[in-house]
Amino acid sequence: MNQNYKLPKKKIGNIFTVLGIIFFPLFASLYIVSLNSSDLISEVLALPVLVLACLSFVLLVTGIIFELTGKDTVKPRFNTPLRATFAVLAVIYVVGAYAVVNVLYTPGSKFKDWLITTAMTTMNHQYLATWFYGPYDVNSVLANNVVVESGEDTNPDLITFTEPDFNQVTYKNEFEKQILTKDEGNDLYKIIDIKRDGFKGKMAVIYDPSKVKLGVSKGTGSNLSNSYGQFINTIASRYNAVIATNAGGFYDPDWNSSGGVPHGVVISNGKLIANNSRANSSGGIIGFDKDNKLILARMSAKQALAKGIRDAVDFGPFLIVNGKSSYITGNGGWGDAPRTAIGQRADGIVLLLVIDGRQTGSIGADMNDLARVMNDYGAINAANLDGGTSSAMSLNGQIITNPRNGAFQAKTRPVPNAWIVVE
Repeated sequence: MNQNYKLPKKKIGNIFTVLGIIFFPLFASLYIVSLNSSDLISEVLALPVLVLACLSFVLLVTGIIFELTGKDTVKPRFNTPLRATFAVLAVIYVVGAYAVVNVLYTPGSKFKDWLITTAMTTMNHQYLATWFYGPYDVNSVLANNVVVESGEDTNPDLITFTEPDFNQVTYKNEFEKQILTKDEGNDLYKIIDIKRDGFKGKMAVIYDPSKVKLGVSKGTGSNLSNSYGQFINTIASRYNAVIATNAGGFYDPDWNSSGGVPHGVVISNGKLIANNSRANSSGGIIGFDKDNKLILARMSAKQALAKGIRDAVDFGPFLIVNGKSSYITGNGGWGDAPRTAIGQRADGIVLLLVIDGRQTGSIGADMNDLARVMNDYGAINAANLDGGTSSAMSLNGQIITNPRNGAFQAKTRPVPNAWIVVE
């Protein structure tokens, strides 16, 4: 073997170029991430990453110069097809790295808003936001994606119970037709499949609002150590209910509680079940009064009982009040996730909506989506309920939606209460 053999300049250039193509986009992207958040790249590592980015850039430039100025003294190791394949992969890699950084950090990026609001409203995946963005960016995005409620309480006089006309032949729109075309032999309810761009779910149409009640878990209490929630189909079974959806939220300090301690005020059959601190700054009492009208209002437990509220939870935000939609900036600040909502039309018909999320074909809905669906189906009052892993609907004891937990598994979780429909 020739001890004086040296790699040709062009060969060295090839090696330097390949290494530069691999490492420069990587370290440059990581440094840009470090400028925006210290969770993924700590401040201690930011300078070394910058140095590595600079060195890899120098390596890339040097390699290109060597390739252009060197001479071919050895036969190329790769044939033309392999070189072309590598070139294509290199372009995809470099463009992909640029695209990721561009999507994450371009000012006004909708993806940035979506990622932060969606991640920050989950139990287990907030790191997906804090990895890439610092507290200032997170707080700014959340502040610019909010639901601004009207501040009004519902006016019960706007609800006038009328017997649905199931025999009409003309309708205002396709949604009205779906509502008023009942399933034969079923005067109590109808299940409508909801399919929109990006999400799908189920809507239960309840023709008699007096049949909508609030069922509570057998283990509902005020102490995390000895309280527990139940699955909605279990709650439905306790009350002999035909339909059930999740309702209010609950204390979940470790994101793994048993769902037994509800947030805010809970009233069932005119009895005060819970009077805890609220979870949301928006929303308030969501419930039915003794006249079977959906009431959305900010009030205390004492005020709610005095006004004849028979069944209620405390949640929000309110989406539509007295026929007026809340003003929603951006996506409302809740991102896309599994959702549950309740509404009532002017004719008294109650709408229970559950949207699937965290899965192919249905990433979930934001507050705009919920308000739009409720408005389409004629709700003049509507409110968001607890969502995420809790969102589910059961019919005759069987889950008919597709709930997903934070690990994207097909699971729901125990809850402290549920809206139920009894015959």
